[in-house]
Amino acid sequence: MKNIKLKHILYIILGLAAVFAFDYFLLRNTIKDDAHNHEHEQEEAKKKVSGKEDAIMKEVELNEAQFKASSIELGTFSMKNLSEVVNANGYTKLPPQNQADVSVHMTGIVKSINVIEGQFVKKGQVLATLESPEFAQLQEAYLTSKSNLEFLKLEYERQKTLSEENVNSKKVFQRTKSDYDIEKARLASLDMQLSVLNLSKSSATSVMALTSPLSGYVTEVNVKLASNAEVGKPLFTIVDNSKLHVDLLVYEKDLQKVKEGQNIRFVLTNQDNSEITGKVFNVSKSFENDTKSVAVHAEILNPSKSLIPGMYVNALIDVGTRQVQALPADAVIRADGREYIFVLEEGHGDTEHDEQQGHSHDDGHGHDHDHDAAEGHSHDDGHEHKESEGTTYHFQRIEVKTGTSQLGYVQVTILQEIEKDAKIVLKGAYYIQSHLLKSEGGGGHEH
Repeated sequence: MKNIKLKHILYIILGLAAVFAFDYFLLRNTIKDDAHNHEHEQEEAKKKVSGKEDAIMKEVELNEAQFKASSIELGTFSMKNLSEVVNANGYTKLPPQNQADVSVHMTGIVKSINVIEGQFVKKGQVLATLESPEFAQLQEAYLTSKSNLEFLKLEYERQKTLSEENVNSKKVFQRTKSDYDIEKARLASLDMQLSVLNLSKSSATSVMALTSPLSGYVTEVNVKLASNAEVGKPLFTIVDNSKLHVDLLVYEKDLQKVKEGQNIRFVLTNQDNSEITGKVFNVSKSFENDTKSVAVHAEILNPSKSLIPGMYVNALIDVGTRQVQALPADAVIRADGREYIFVLEEGHGDTEHDEQQGHSHDDGHGHDHDHDAAEGHSHDDGHEHKESEGTTYHFQRIEVKTGTSQLGYVQVTILQEIEKDAKIVLKGAYYIQSHLLKSEGGGGHEH
């Protein structure tokens, strides 16, 4: 009986031990699962954060050859008024005081041509020479008149003295005075003709020099050697483009906003996007034909040598003072539904590698980096150290938000903090972005 009770107690103990062991097994698996799930959630969160950072902040490395080949331009923000402006179109125009058609006052045969189209000439420079017997005849008449005038002047003074002494009659004196005045007027007329024709007054010649009335460029040559130069027909056209201004057409709705003294910015419609500045100096008081627009005249403050009359322009007239940070439109790239710019990382692109500066670094294996880089030796770590390839340029991609866009510039708001004097890629951003996409496609980011 006693043995049966002991067996029952043993069975109960074994059963309780089995229950406890099973509960312990379940509890342990539950803890492991929770820990695994928590670790998995943390990894997923890290991946999401990492993915977000990769979408915003990425880095590209270019070597010196790539940097030079891509024609990258670096700069910083420009302060532009892009919202409080009046848009206008127009063209470059040259005032009549700065262009001339050169013609002759007397017919002659072209003896020589001293300029060609496109050549710059100074005021008074000889453009061509003409030959005609009439030139010599005119000079002969001048010299004859000058000689006669000297004789008549002496006769006039003699008759004047005799008249005052009542030696001769007043009639003789009056006739002498009349002859003297007539010859003096004739000499003055001949003198003026010779000056206009640019002929010598000291000797007779059949050749006349045709000179430029202003400094500028020869745009037309309408004459040939041995041809007959006709009176009133333009032989040469000279323009002085230094006095170009801009004529803009402003519509009635914007007319009240435009005033003298306001600044303008314009780009050439069919040229590059380089910006040219000016200032309004006159606003017309009448409409241009039937266009319901008024001509606004503006002087050019930074003229370019490429400007010529008749170029079409797109312009902004600053009617307000609010300025914003702006960059050239080419500086902003779009990827994955976002907008970015590239910034040169501080310390890159300005110095060569340490090997080229002669700095020595101890890698813990007793080797000098400069020596090994120059000799191509392998270190104990199994890695071969190669010689420097030159300057490297590291660019960081920064997310931005854009606003108003005008004349090739766009308002930019930085969504990440950068240095105040950071060097921003103004030109070549799309090249860097393509290099980034290429490196990603190759299995990773370049750093």
